[in-house]
Amino acid sequence: MVYRARSDRSGETAFEGGRRPLWRQRDFGIFWAAQTLSFLGDSFALIALPLLVLDATGSLARMGLLTAVGGAASVVAAVFAGTVVDRVDRRRLLIACDLVRMLLYGLIPLVWLFGPQIWMLYTVLPLCEAVGMLFAVGYVTVVRSLVGTEQLTEANGRLNATAAAAGVLGPLCAGLLAAWTGPATAVGVDAASFGVSAVCLSVVRIRSRPPDDRTDVPKSERPGLWRDLRAGVAFLYGHPVLRALTALLFVFSFLTLGLNDLVIYHLKHDLGHDDGTVGTVMAVGALGTIAGSLLVARVRRRLGFGRTWTAAVAVSGFAVAGLGWAQEVPVVGALAAVFLSCVAVAGTCSMSLRQEVTPEPMLGRVTSAFWTLQYSAAPIGAAVLTWTAERRGTAPVALVAGGACVLVAGVALLTPVRRAGRG
Repeated sequence: MVYRARSDRSGETAFEGGRRPLWRQRDFGIFWAAQTLSFLGDSFALIALPLLVLDATGSLARMGLLTAVGGAASVVAAVFAGTVVDRVDRRRLLIACDLVRMLLYGLIPLVWLFGPQIWMLYTVLPLCEAVGMLFAVGYVTVVRSLVGTEQLTEANGRLNATAAAAGVLGPLCAGLLAAWTGPATAVGVDAASFGVSAVCLSVVRIRSRPPDDRTDVPKSERPGLWRDLRAGVAFLYGHPVLRALTALLFVFSFLTLGLNDLVIYHLKHDLGHDDGTVGTVMAVGALGTIAGSLLVARVRRRLGFGRTWTAAVAVSGFAVAGLGWAQEVPVVGALAAVFLSCVAVAGTCSMSLRQEVTPEPMLGRVTSAFWTLQYSAAPIGAAVLTWTAERRGTAPVALVAGGACVLVAGVALLTPVRRAGRG
């Protein structure tokens, strides 16, 4: 297909007759690199923050509480994130979010020089999660602006794959670094990665939004925040597949948000392994995300959205059910890889579908509404999961959670998700 560039009146570059392969698109490439670095840092924090709590308190419930507090902050931020994203310059918003998180996470290793301060984690993490939700909603809208609708699934798959590749190296290095110098140092690496990401984003050019976008509407004529949120909810409710997905993912997120804490506790408390082993298992698990992210576009084209999404959720449930019973580290790693592979497939499919069917001017608000509804009960689920596992054991809790995930997939067969088409 021939690729020709032309300049529109705004000075931006538009394209006729198709698009270049993703690897030849400069701005997507820089954006891709920036997010890979950011994900590398995030994978450090994914291991380091729970280890900071566990080393200081020895409590799985306290780990779960930190996850729940961070998740709750994300839910609150999601209520307003879509409206903010649809009203402001998205590139500047993403840069600002990166810089704020760099500063906040950078405080943790500095304070830890004077001794553990658990209260600080319960302050910094919610703020970072709230800013991260704002970034995530903007991130979804920017991907579509960079590559167009026809390349969304491929672009999302590649972003997820390299994020997972960073997730292989990150947990492994974080575990080793935590074992040598303490988890606080790993958080410092996370902070630095946000700074590098901000620098990369500063040179990315993002296609201008359509002329009927919200930024061209006078402020006096724009509806309020709650009306914006209702507009996003109304769009989700009016689309049969998105409506069913929102309800199903509400339950799935409730069941799985605390799973990372459960695996870390199982490895350290139940099986008696060190921080390095935790990092290694998480790195092996991230290999599953790479596989799922690279395969999702091909599988979705072959099987269609409905069968791909439903099968991925079902298999992820079986993997969760076995995690608490696994007594060998390689088995734990393999089950984590299966779970994360399936989550990557299901997550990439649902995000791509939402990007494809949502009008550009509403994409931020619809994404915000979707994530608000999806994760509204997830923090409670994380707290309940970890509190129960500390008292009843990880094995029975994992079995119940995994069985419930399989049930979610079964219910999906009775909804419009099952009939969602190919492509």
